[in-house]
Formats: sequence, structure tokens, C-alpha cells
Amino acid sequence: MVQPDHVKEARDYARRELAGHERLLDSLPEAPLDVHRRFSETGLANWWLPKDVGGPGHSLEDGVRIVAEIAHADAGSAFTLFIPILTTSMVQWYAEPEVRERYLGRLAREHGAASTLGSEHEAGSELARISCTARREGGEWVVSGDKAFSTNTAFADFVVVIARAPDEPAGYVALLVPRETPGLVVEKRWDVIGLRSSATYQVALSGCRVPADHALRGSGLRLLEVGLNASRILIAATALGIARRARDLCLDYARTKQVKGAPLATNAVFASRLGQFEMQIDVMATQCLAAAREYDAICAGDDPAGDFMRLGCLKSAITTKMFCGQVGFQLVAQASEMLGGIGYTHDSAVGKLLRDVRFVSIVEGGDDVLRDLVYSRFVVPVSKRS
Repeated sequence: MVQPDHVKEARDYARRELAGHERLLDSLPEAPLDVHRRFSETGLANWWLPKDVGGPGHSLEDGVRIVAEIAHADAGSAFTLFIPILTTSMVQWYAEPEVRERYLGRLAREHGAASTLGSEHEAGSELARISCTARREGGEWVVSGDKAFSTNTAFADFVVVIARAPDEPAGYVALLVPRETPGLVVEKRWDVIGLRSSATYQVALSGCRVPADHALRGSGLRLLEVGLNASRILIAATALGIARRARDLCLDYARTKQVKGAPLATNAVFASRLGQFEMQIDVMATQCLAAAREYDAICAGDDPAGDFMRLGCLKSAITTKMFCGQVGFQLVAQASEMLGGIGYTHDSAVGKLLRDVRFVSIVEGGDDVLRDLVYSRFVVPVSKRS
């Protein structure tokens, strides 16, 4: 089957810039990497930005295929390149028109990055307990507080901060804060276990002032739910790329490894494992694409901003992330066993894959948090919800 140009461009980029560089990409290199900057040469930088602000205008379904190709070589690079979709989705649908045009247009022209500051140490998964606050003061918002985990912040053009706004009817606000705003300080970069070519930071905000029109419309918590839909689906797509890479490592190993005088590839037990892998990979891909198509259908509607605000988190986005994270981890763990002793050394990339795929079930809501969310939002009948 002939692949679309954007898939070929992503695959060529991954093979040219990322493949074979596992040691460097896994060393917590200084961010952003030059290879991430060179992604703009493909014409796919911030590929989801709409055409009316100068972006490529690709769909989320396209994004699933792009991310799977990049994650096949390095999931951390894929995460770095797509995670701004969480931030820009909120700005795209809920910023004032002039603010939307200014910041998304600049992002499209300069191939920049954006970041979201939501999570906090004390609040954990209970975002309603966040302590970062925002208050109106004349024609400005003033925001202060600490944020625990925020990817790309140090080199972002702007961030969206989710803050408590006690004096506002919604109680919470999402504020677009330019990165150069005085009082926004990156305190540390986290030494993460996987995705080490990405960069996640702890951030402090102290009296950061932004114009009143930099507040996005609606409750900050609801807007964060909306933004998470796209990024959760693409996180699931990283598991798809990682799973494909694990399968390929097993195939390469089986072509040269001898068992009882015959290539391992001819061994019935090994072959059945690879058949199981292919089934799991196919279902992961089907699920990612189906969730992306549902998202794209909403985007193509008459009032996507209103529809997303009404729906909040999409069930398909949550269940796809959960499913791909669990199946992907199981598959890569089995692959590490199939490679024998070499699979427990740094001579094989499978150890990196195992650490990388673990993030799918942790970031943007751990599986236990999401199970509870699925139960409360989609299992319990509306009439019986508290």
C-alpha cells in the first residue's frame, strides 16, 4: 500500500535522524536536541496547527500515523514533538481571536514549542486541589504557584497555566503566559526513567502578569480535559510505535540466532509469539485510529469548541491510552524475555523500549485514575451520579 507523503516524511526523518542513536537519545541530552529542530525540515512541525494560522492542518488521524513512525525510532522525540498539541488545542478553541492568531501564528511560522502547566505535587491527580492561583488586578491577571511536571517549558514560546481563580464563577482559569514573562522560572529538569530525549521540568511562577485577554474562555479544568483528548490519543500512538519496534527487534534476532541447529525464526513457539504480537499491534493501531477519527469528526462539526466543552474528556481517548499502555508494556516485556540474556543488557534497545513504554500508563492520568474516571463518567448512570 502506498503511504501518504506525511507518513513517508516522518519515517524518513526517524530513520535519518533518530535510528541507531539510542545511546545518545537515552542519555538525558541537553534539550531541545538539534534533531528535534531539524524536524521542521520535513514540513511537519506542529503538524496539527490549522491552516488559517499558517499551520500544516493535518488531522489527528494523520498524527497517529506520524507519531507511530517517530516513536518506532525514539518515543522521547515523538513526545517532544507532539506534546504541544495539548496546549495549542486549548488556545485554538478558546482563546480570543487576536490572541489565537498571534501565538499560534508565531508557532507555525517559527516551528516553536508550547507547554502546559497543570500538575502539582500536593494535588496529584486531584486537579481540583491545585494551589496555583490567579487573580485579576486592573487589566491584568497575576498568577503565582508551583507546577510539578511540564514538558518543553524551558524552550517553549508560551505556556498555558491552569490555576485556581477563587473570585471567578468557574473557580479555575487557563491563562496563556509568554515564556519570557518575568516571574516564570524553570527550577529543575526531572531525571526521568524513560523518554530521556524529552525534557520535563518543575516550574515556579511568582507574580507573573499577563493581559486580561490572555485568559481562555471557560473553566480551566474543563479546558484541560478538552486538551488532553488529543494528547492522550497520541500518547497511545507512541505505544504502537514502540510495540512495532519490539517486534522488529525480535525478528532481527530470530534471523541469526540458532536453536537446535535451526534458525530461531523457524521455531514454532517463537513464531506463535510473533503472531500474538502482530494481533496485538493490529488492534492497538485500529483503536488509535478509531479514537482519532472520532476526535476529527468533532473538529469538523459546526461548533467544535462548544461540542468539546460539552463533552469534556472523550471516552475513546481515555480507553485507548489505557489499552495501548497495558498491551504495549506486556508486549515489550515479552520481547525482552524472547531475546534471552541479551535482552537484559544495554547492547539491545529493548531495555530502553521497556522504560519508554511505561510512560503511557503513567502520564496524563495513571491507569487507576483513568479507570475511576471511566467508571464515574461512563459506567455509572447519570441518574445515580453523586
